[in-house]
Amino acid sequence: DNLLRRAACQEAQAFGNQLIPSSMPLKKATVFLNPAACKGKARNLFEKNAAPILHLSGLDVTVVKTDYEGQAKKLLELMENTDLIIIAGGDGTVQEVITGLLRRADEAVFSKIPIGFIPLGKTCTLSQTLYPESTNQVQHITNATLAILKGETVPLDVLQIKGEKEQPVFAVTGLRWGSYRDAGVKVSKYWYLGPLKTKAAHFFSTFKEWPQKHQAALLYLGPTERPPEEPEEKPSRPPLYVRLYRRLRSYWSSPPEEIPQEVPPEDWEELKLSTIELSIATRNRQLDLMRTEDFMDICIEADTVSKGQFVNRGSQKMRDPHICPEGSQCIQASRCILQLPEGTEGSFGIDNEEYEAMAVEVKLLPRKLRFFCDPRMREQMLHAAVQ
Repeated sequence: DNLLRRAACQEAQAFGNQLIPSSMPLKKATVFLNPAACKGKARNLFEKNAAPILHLSGLDVTVVKTDYEGQAKKLLELMENTDLIIIAGGDGTVQEVITGLLRRADEAVFSKIPIGFIPLGKTCTLSQTLYPESTNQVQHITNATLAILKGETVPLDVLQIKGEKEQPVFAVTGLRWGSYRDAGVKVSKYWYLGPLKTKAAHFFSTFKEWPQKHQAALLYLGPTERPPEEPEEKPSRPPLYVRLYRRLRSYWSSPPEEIPQEVPPEDWEELKLSTIELSIATRNRQLDLMRTEDFMDICIEADTVSKGQFVNRGSQKMRDPHICPEGSQCIQASRCILQLPEGTEGSFGIDNEEYEAMAVEVKLLPRKLRFFCDPRMREQMLHAAVQ
């Protein structure tokens, strides 16, 4: 571990030793660290493995530690300009930071700030997309921190999930509602059963009414076409005489008659559903940088599942929550409205965080945020897209 840390620090020092012009300010990086992540070990993991790399790289680093759940959302509202945002934690910390960021009044400007993710939590779904797999935790953290310095980014989709009264919540992975999610939350209660705890949690949840059905109505719009990428460089400003000529010409020419454009009505499709679990997920897990359509995946699982299948499938879903089993109905949509019957109890899992189940509108914000990723992973994605 110490050899890995030393090698990463030497690589970071090469960035720190680069000369910058005296007129150029140092790049500011704001780190949102959740010390409670990874059962309270996150602070130690960050200070040992990531902090030395960031300080050696020549960044002006500010570390903001969160003390309680939801604090990151409030801190983001007060955050001043920064060149980089770094999230050190798990799925819950990512969800809090991006929700705080996209709730800001000036989110159009702030959403362009690149975001780094240092995986320190118990569940770090994004790290599978952004970084190569690693069995060594120290190597995984140092790779993620070095990827921020290398500067390669990929655009990620975001889901905007809005209830009737609440402010919107934003997610990079997705929303889950159903029996597998409910059983998965209770797995830690059976810690004393060791490796059998997952099967036990799903087995005991079959003692409730069976088959377990979740009734709802779903309205959705199909995929949208992806607009061409905007060039990052702004076109150069024309000379003054050209601008004056254009202004005078537009002033003297008679205004053209505006032809009212007909807005085509939105083609909503409605579906009544009865399912054991419903999931709405972004395509960030199977990121395709060259695809021509933007959509999210809606998976409606059949409610005719035997108790044995439920226990086995529950174990699979602990490893990959958004797996869509055979016999499920899969829909691609750019926007959807989930209407629940009155008196529906239970909870949603939004990026592995618990929220009260209610009627919601889920809207896809395609390529909304840019996350730093390992250059090897970006190369792999581009290579896969070309093939």
